[in-house]
Amino acid sequence: MHLSQNEDPNFSLSKFESMLKTNDILFFDSSEFETIIYHYLETGKIALAKKAVKLGLEQHPTSTHLLLFRVEIYIFENKLEEAEDILASIDHLEPSNEEIYIQKANVYSKRNRHHKAIEMLQIALELTDDAADVYSLLAMEYLFLEDYENAKGNLMACLDIDDEDYSALYNLIFCYENLDQEDQAIAYLGKYIDINPYCEVAWHQIGKLYNKKKEYKKALEAYDFAIISDEYFIGAYLEKGKVLEKLNRFQEAIENYQITLELDDPTAFAFLRIGKCYEKMGVEDLALHYFNKAVEDDPLLDKAWIEFTNFYIRKKQFRKALYYINKALQIDEENIKYWKKYTYINQKLAFLEEAERGLRKCLELGNYELETYITRADLLIILGEYNMALQTMFEACEFHPDYAEIEYRIAGLFFRINEGDKGYYHLKNAVKIDAEYSVIVSELFPDIFERDSVKHIIGKYLNK
Repeated sequence: MHLSQNEDPNFSLSKFESMLKTNDILFFDSSEFETIIYHYLETGKIALAKKAVKLGLEQHPTSTHLLLFRVEIYIFENKLEEAEDILASIDHLEPSNEEIYIQKANVYSKRNRHHKAIEMLQIALELTDDAADVYSLLAMEYLFLEDYENAKGNLMACLDIDDEDYSALYNLIFCYENLDQEDQAIAYLGKYIDINPYCEVAWHQIGKLYNKKKEYKKALEAYDFAIISDEYFIGAYLEKGKVLEKLNRFQEAIENYQITLELDDPTAFAFLRIGKCYEKMGVEDLALHYFNKAVEDDPLLDKAWIEFTNFYIRKKQFRKALYYINKALQIDEENIKYWKKYTYINQKLAFLEEAERGLRKCLELGNYELETYITRADLLIILGEYNMALQTMFEACEFHPDYAEIEYRIAGLFFRINEGDKGYYHLKNAVKIDAEYSVIVSELFPDIFERDSVKHIIGKYLNK
């Protein structure tokens, strides 16, 4: 039996797409255009939505709803002035249309005028029959302002209307955490579960909060309830596995990770965690097997390459470690921790130029620790790059003024490049700060340390 136009909910859409293929111009009433445009916007087909808006306004130029769809598309395309022009033109047509104020709020939000956006949404809230959506939008604006208390209130109002809005629930817990109110979050979720006892999302969030508080037994209980509520809830098995790892219950953790592999497509994360468990259990062949499976599943998972790196560092197989740290750096070359490992490995292999490069990258990436500067300078001294070592120490002074470790090195370097006056000046500064550190000169510049003039200055302060 064929469905009529009124019986078939997809009739308008099929008719519109058929029209596009034939280039015929067919008539649609404004509500049909609204259905078509909404469908395309929901499915992310913006180009088709724009075509539908254009044709719709050609047939119904005064339709406020169609004009508002054009505003929505303009906002999406960041054409904010065009959106504002339309909003100004229709403002007086339907002053009780909450969508006008919602779109005004969207424009203000795009301009980072979040307080004005909130004003518009509060007007919309008085006009709307769908308060949950407006509360949700208000919460987002408060989140942009990092006003977590007000965001929290609006998210609660949203959940009071629709307790299955899990996006609001996640954001609410996010607010509690940013306010350091974990106990209050747990209390809220407890009341929520009284009404929704089989809500796996709520149990999962309770587990994460108890995990954060290091109350691992309660966390495990919460994850078990999440799994009882939904035996296919992969997130609960993963989080339960992580807690079991912390409790050194590695075999049980592996079992939970294995369940996730059976429930859905295997993930590199699960393979990686299984590998870590086997490594902690001392089963090295299985640890490497699962690390391999992790990188096979996701070659861009830098954490898996780092596990290989750490494994071979512990085994003192530094050439293999170097291979794997290079793999990790190819994926994330701005990770300071990786460059520190790279430096350590190259030092162990006596690849001093590469080790120095690693420290230089650490400094370029903003790691201004004293140890980084000093280690780099010492490597440059060994490599005979005295001027570069001096520059490194002067840069260190900007972040770590009046450190004897720096002044002794500057003194020795000036002596090394035959600028004795500057060397004596910095040597005197160094011994005034801490004469005991003069051992630095004897270790890095033994020939300079043997000079009578140098020994005299150091001895003068050591004997005080």
